[in-house]
Amino acid sequence: MQTRRGFISGLLLATGVAALPRSLAGNAPCWQLGCYTRPWAQHDLRVAFDGIAAAGFKYAGLMTSKAGQVVTAATAPEAAARIAKEAQQRGLKISSVYGGGFPVERSVADGVAGLRRLIENSAACGCPNLLLGGTNEKLRAPYYKVVAECCDYAAAQGVGLSVKPHGGANANGAECRKIVAQVSHPDFRIWYDPGNIFYYSDGRLDPVEDAATVDGLVVGMSVKDYRPPKNVDVTPGNGLVNFGKVFARLQQGGFTGGALVVECLERGDLPYVNAEAVKARHFLEQLTGQQA
Repeated sequence: MQTRRGFISGLLLATGVAALPRSLAGNAPCWQLGCYTRPWAQHDLRVAFDGIAAAGFKYAGLMTSKAGQVVTAATAPEAAARIAKEAQQRGLKISSVYGGGFPVERSVADGVAGLRRLIENSAACGCPNLLLGGTNEKLRAPYYKVVAECCDYAAAQGVGLSVKPHGGANANGAECRKIVAQVSHPDFRIWYDPGNIFYYSDGRLDPVEDAATVDGLVVGMSVKDYRPPKNVDVTPGNGLVNFGKVFARLQQGGFTGGALVVECLERGDLPYVNAEAVKARHFLEQLTGQQA
């Protein structure tokens, strides 16, 4: 009987991905410019992949689609592999998976089982990083106990784990840094999100200032802008985030290569969203000095 790990290993070998890097940042010579599926959340996943590819991106991040969260702890690895194949058919690689939460509120054991499934799904997608949203202060201790217990398992699957600024106990870079220190594992790092720094501080904390708190820990970035009072559905470059200064500060702190994945765009009908994706790709090319 084939084990789940055996199934995943077979997938990686079959797709020519025998050993995925633990993180995109430490091993890549350049930036992987991509876009999450979130801006196409009112549409089928295939429509999102079509839009991302047509905009000129070579990398996609999995978040939401019309059916809900694209990948969750309940998704079978076989289904995750089919999602990756849909992306590959459009010339896309999966650079980030956001799979939502895992049931740590039930027990640590249930949380471990759920996070392991998310890790397996990331591996089945050929994705080297699983993005975690974090939790509130009440669940902080058991949540990060689960993360700590799963880091070695993730590393064995070729998947790095990361947490982003996302409210609750991890609303900014300084809080994320404390969490990374708490888990204390080299494969658990930070996925930066400048728009969320503004959002969860109600515009009071500038990500240019906050970026100095995450030196040496960033392995990827959700490229997200912000407009007050509470709007992140903004095409990068059209809001308050000074991406030039944020990006420079992150590079100064050691983030010198890896995934830059656009998370949000201006809302509108499908042609409008697709056009905004093109603008976002141009913006990232100007920011990094390289083509997608």
